[in-house]
Amino acid sequence: MNPIFLEPIVTEPPRKEIYRRLGYREKTTALSAEERHRIEDAIDEAYGLVHLKAVGLRLPVLAINDEGVIIRGTRNVEIFHSKQLAKFLAPSDEVLLMGATTGKQIMEAINKETQEGRLNRAVIFDAVASEMVDAALDWVMGYFRHTLLRENRVLSDNRYSAGYGDFLLENQRIFYRLLNLVKLDVQITETCLLIPEKSVTAVAGIIRKET
Repeated sequence: MNPIFLEPIVTEPPRKEIYRRLGYREKTTALSAEERHRIEDAIDEAYGLVHLKAVGLRLPVLAINDEGVIIRGTRNVEIFHSKQLAKFLAPSDEVLLMGATTGKQIMEAINKETQEGRLNRAVIFDAVASEMVDAALDWVMGYFRHTLLRENRVLSDNRYSAGYGDFLLENQRIFYRLLNLVKLDVQITETCLLIPEKSVTAVAGIIRKET
């Protein structure tokens, strides 16, 4: 299969999650009207600077063992070395690889706000970008979940990203190559970090629905 590119993705900013990331708790954190207005203005401004793009790719699982997961890539066999990922994907006979990015404009704005000393705004912009790119992965999973229903297949509720547990960040190279993230204007560094910074990848499992 070939990657399916999804752009632009239009979704509202997840305000509840943004406030939580900023350290505010619903019903326990008191905000003045002025403070809430300041935060909401910054959220709206940051939202206008986020340009979500994403990609998803279904691939068959060839084997899962104690050492990791073997999948059939677009050209070659690929191996994710991770016991924890193997446990996560244990019931799956396919995987969904996905990636998303906010684009570079929001990161340029965050850097500018930081350099000019407006740290409160920079923190809010950063929270919006982080939650928006996560929401883009939710959107991708929803898109594929809908198409899988027609095949009597289901997508796992959760997803797993390189850099967590024993699923080393170096696996990011496999995501980058298979998802062709360069088409989303995303680059990868020698240390396997994605640029723009608010760019993410993840894997979810696909199983046949029991009848």
